[in-house]
Amino acid sequence: MRSQPPQAVTKTVVITGSTRGIGFGLACRFLERGCNVVVNGRSQEATGKALAELQRYRLQVAAVAADVSNPEGIRHLYDEATRQFGRVDIWINNAGMLHESRTVWELDQAAITEVLRLNMDGVIHGTIIPFLRMQQEGGGKIFNMEGLGSDGFMIDGMTIYGTTKSALSYFTRSFAHEARQSSVQIGTLSPGMVVTDMLRGMVSGTSPESLKKRRFFNVMADDVDTVTAFLCEKILASTAQSPAIKWLTKPAMVLKILVAPFRKRDFFA
Repeated sequence: MRSQPPQAVTKTVVITGSTRGIGFGLACRFLERGCNVVVNGRSQEATGKALAELQRYRLQVAAVAADVSNPEGIRHLYDEATRQFGRVDIWINNAGMLHESRTVWELDQAAITEVLRLNMDGVIHGTIIPFLRMQQEGGGKIFNMEGLGSDGFMIDGMTIYGTTKSALSYFTRSFAHEARQSSVQIGTLSPGMVVTDMLRGMVSGTSPESLKKRRFFNVMADDVDTVTAFLCEKILASTAQSPAIKWLTKPAMVLKILVAPFRKRDFFA
């Protein structure tokens, strides 16, 4: 009797901050590839709405309301994911917050604290807690979402947000180096400039500065579906201990500039 090949194990993916934008796009892409997916948002209303939009995948998707800016919320999310699907194979720290476009000295202290709490504390504990659990379970993958500031690029009015993303990049690389003997991959995702509500918020208004930013993003940005399809495939295929998955590479940026005069796009019309 010919032996049957082993059945592929269904992967379970947890994505923080995935009720909209890149996180929601990633949820769709992983579900299309047969993965179990846990979407997350701060409120029951947001997670319920996301779940309703993903009803065609209802046998493979769960939604958990949890504030991932604190360890308790992260533990609750991880526990619910394992309760629903048995284990977590891939954890993506996507949740992030943008502040109002203002100089640092014009920002309210409460706004600064809130951004630092989610974008920094949330990622730090969102790496440590899944890492310890995955070690006990025999392995897994953790990815932290980069953004404006990760590579040193600056936009006026985005200093605090950019600082959190710059720190996130160092934290992830250093954590991966310390965990290099483990069975858990620790990597980064660099989606480039993606047309989401967050990006639209950066160019709201009709000031000369906002119009200048719109022209720039119309050249460099891409839609959610295109970017998340690329990231999803690379995440599932990654085998490196510290993968750095990057969509908008320098050659790609040069190509966008060269073709810009021949490709008129307006994401903000």
